Amino acid sequence: MLRVLVVEDDTILAELIAAGIRENGMVVDVVNDGVAAVSRAAEVLPDVIVLDRDLPLLHGDDVTRALIRQQCPARILMLTAAASLDNRVEGLMLGADDYLPKPFAFTELIARVTALGRRAPDRVPTVLRRGDLHVDVGRHQVQRGGRAITLTRKEFGVLTELMRAEGEVLSAEHLLTRVWDEHTDPFTTAVRTTLKTLRQKLGTPDPIQTVVGRGYRLL
Repeated sequence: MLRVLVVEDDTILAELIAAGIRENGMVVDVVNDGVAAVSRAAEVLPDVIVLDRDLPLLHGDDVTRALIRQQCPARILMLTAAASLDNRVEGLMLGADDYLPKPFAFTELIARVTALGRRAPDRVPTVLRRGDLHVDVGRHQVQRGGRAITLTRKEFGVLTELMRAEGEVLSAEHLLTRVWDEHTDPFTTAVRTTLKTLRQKLGTPDPIQTVVGRGYRLL
């Protein structure tokens, strides 16, 4: 599941952008200044960063430089009210992957974020296999033993994380961090509930093992 970090000092605009991205099936975190952006990027490892250029505490240009120094693999979509060609070139030369001037059409923002997400390093491979399970991340399709299975976005996200772990145990906290976002109550039963319905849909034998006290893994 694609994870997006929105960095925008206009809190109303930031929440509008985040709400729209969530409606398109992505996980979103939001921060409102440059210092928080660098810290949060290292913490949540986003696939795409929507980065306002004119930020308080640390300018967007300096945020980009810092992300490059710490070898952050996220793709950067830079937003700015400055729409001149020189501004766009300067932003791209700093290391941004794409550039969108304000005001922008929200449909274009979503299209650009989605396109950048496809280029993010950890999106490869997009087709995952383990046993008789087959997950096509790009097409949001799941099969088990040749049988097509329809999953919700959260169920798909949990399964994808377990598939990518290749048998390693993932804690509920890890799944909550990767599939949900910062607005989720850390004491929620969302992971347990989602795993229950996911198991029901995947059928028998149950391919997900509960490791008591540690988490879950795919057999």
